[in-house]
Amino acid sequence: MAVRAVSSCSIFRSASTSSSSPTLFAFRCSPCHFSRRFSQFSIRFPIFRSDKLVPGHGGLQSSSVHSLVDSVMEELGALRRRRRVRAAAKVELTSSGGIVEDKLVNRTLQQGLLLEFKKDSERVLLAVAQRPDGKKNWMVSDQNGVTSSIKPQQITYIVPGVENFDQAEISKFVQRAQENSDSALLEFAWVELLEKNKHVTPEELAEMIFGSMEPLECYCAHVMLSEDEVYFTVLETKGSRSIYGPRPAVQVEELLRRKLAKEAAEKELQEFVQLLKSAKAMPLDAKPPKSSWMVEEKIRQKIKSLESYAIDACTNDDQRKMAGMILRAMGMVKTASSALNLLINIGFFPVHVNLDLLKFNTRTDHSDEVISAAESLLSDSYDPDEIERKDLTHLKVYAIDVDEADELDDALSATRLQDGRIKIWIHVADATRFVQPGSIVDREAMRRGTSVFLPTATYPMFPEKLAMEGMSLQQGENCNAVTVSVVLHSDGSIAEYSVDNSIIRPTYMLTYETASELLHLNLEEETELKILSEAATLRSIWRRQQGAIDTATLEARIKVVNPEDPEPIINLYVENQADPAMRLVTEMMILCGEVVATFGSSNNIPLPYRGQPQSNIDTSAFAHLPEGPVRSSALVKLMRAAEIDFRKPIRHGILGLPGYVQFTSPIRRYMDLLAHYQVKAFLIGKSPPFSAGQLEGMASIVNMNARVAKKLFSSSLRYWILEFLRRQPKEKRYRALILRFIKDRIAAILLVEVGLQSSVWVSVGADVGDEVLVRVEEAHPRDDVLFLKEIVIER
Repeated sequence: MAVRAVSSCSIFRSASTSSSSPTLFAFRCSPCHFSRRFSQFSIRFPIFRSDKLVPGHGGLQSSSVHSLVDSVMEELGALRRRRRVRAAAKVELTSSGGIVEDKLVNRTLQQGLLLEFKKDSERVLLAVAQRPDGKKNWMVSDQNGVTSSIKPQQITYIVPGVENFDQAEISKFVQRAQENSDSALLEFAWVELLEKNKHVTPEELAEMIFGSMEPLECYCAHVMLSEDEVYFTVLETKGSRSIYGPRPAVQVEELLRRKLAKEAAEKELQEFVQLLKSAKAMPLDAKPPKSSWMVEEKIRQKIKSLESYAIDACTNDDQRKMAGMILRAMGMVKTASSALNLLINIGFFPVHVNLDLLKFNTRTDHSDEVISAAESLLSDSYDPDEIERKDLTHLKVYAIDVDEADELDDALSATRLQDGRIKIWIHVADATRFVQPGSIVDREAMRRGTSVFLPTATYPMFPEKLAMEGMSLQQGENCNAVTVSVVLHSDGSIAEYSVDNSIIRPTYMLTYETASELLHLNLEEETELKILSEAATLRSIWRRQQGAIDTATLEARIKVVNPEDPEPIINLYVENQADPAMRLVTEMMILCGEVVATFGSSNNIPLPYRGQPQSNIDTSAFAHLPEGPVRSSALVKLMRAAEIDFRKPIRHGILGLPGYVQFTSPIRRYMDLLAHYQVKAFLIGKSPPFSAGQLEGMASIVNMNARVAKKLFSSSLRYWILEFLRRQPKEKRYRALILRFIKDRIAAILLVEVGLQSSVWVSVGADVGDEVLVRVEEAHPRDDVLFLKEIVIER
């Protein structure tokens, strides 16, 4: 230790210095000066540290130190004298006398003594002893005016030198003790005691830093020691008496570092909370944009903690702890819904934020690298199959889909042959014209597995421009396709087929509604559409004869306009899968799948052959149920899960087919694209790019992502249906079809005008297949809650 003498004091410095911790400097004075310089609290005498010293030539400027010490000593002495006069005048206390001889001897508890006791795990109170309560307990009156019985082990300190203390003076005593407590004094004492390797009692500390062992000073010393977490540690405790020892310097420096870090973190948290409160108070149109919360790293981390907490996706305990601290500081309960509401209230989340989209970490944007690669593909006009393509531009081509479809990947043509048989062409967009296996665009599509269709947006499997402009079929333009042509027997079975690379020019882009209307009008100039409808009917009858099960029902479809708005426009459509146009398209897609499976089997092409074991379902047992949603619901409950074989076709019992391959959506389903890769390679005389084993490995990843996308679609659709119902007039009535009974009179029902299945209690007499009227009692989309009540009409 380096020491430099200055009068009767010396400046000393720790011999151990390092870059990671500050060097401690302090004054060490002779005992006669020590009590004087700590006797009052009106002046704060700081610890000098290396980062606050003013350098001179060769070290510290010692001349200023000498004058500083003299002036401080004089001022502290005068302040101490004034202080003792004021303390005696304001609080009448009796001096305790001399130094405690046995430091752990407890005072006998008597009436009128001032004591500190532990009220509970978090609160410590001062009280005046009143009278014994039984053999060991005492009745005390605390600083809040409450009288209670305490046990001896609850007493943490008996203030020495006090007799018959007035309960009314406790609050004043506590206040003055708080005013006089100063951690800087504790630090000075720690320096002195550490150097002398001594321990201390609260009373000895009071004498040391205040020059007095009066009650107030003793209690101040006790409070500082008992609350201190840096300089002193308890060496021994007996009852309400404790002895404290100074911690080692290295430990103190580490504790100080932690304390400063904690204080900085608390300050940072409070500043962040103020930002939250400010943003929360702003009107909706003035709230800060989401991007503004992402600029500064510290703010971004806190926002991310709240976001992760809101979707139950915290990656570590620090995130959970931070989110909890923020919510507590905001006066909110520590729940995911609180975090969600806070993020909505500050404008970070829109009111109708899709939490599942965040939970599943769904890819919504493509990287710049993938987009750049896709644009390069679009600019390349080379078509490797140009010579082999069959020109079918003379055919009338119908593309039928929902009105908001962006990716058009299939279309239909038909004619009647001279022998009366029907010939059908199923044209599928040739996505492989642009993308090849293993390319960067292909790998990204495989990672996604499928396009994600939500009421609020579509997230395509391929970059948007490539999917919707390059690959998709365009009305009136020459488009590359893979065409499956089929000639049907009169019973609907396949007579002959072919699979070819082709070029087509789509004639009509129709919605299901428009196509149904054209079929209903039976226009002579649209004979081809009528032939397609006839073919669909033949195929449906034939498949049923092969054991197919009809599962047509009502399904809701929703399009949300301006989903970021608090009250966006919700367009609800209910699709009847038995609709003529939907039946037509469904049957043609199934026909295409059967042909591709047959083609693959005949040529030993590994493909994702889909099947579904058919349980021993006796459909005649359900003949008593109304055809449509009621019967379909009963049959679906008995169906088994689908299976995939990559080597040979397997029977698809539900469709009534010997084999089936999904082939008609290569732009939106990666498994369909895999089938295209395999078939296209065969068509140009090459070996398929993937073996059965490779297809199986890829399918495990793709199907997992496809299941997530399906779940995301279902949850999002249900949310918006519930939001739609929430907005409707309370008195509105809905038709409900009873599908089955769940328990007693609780029935599973289908809301006919909404296309949503739910449950409701129905009155006695109602049966499966009956239609009842219900109204919405409660609809809470965020909590996925819907309460319905039957409306009973008295006759």
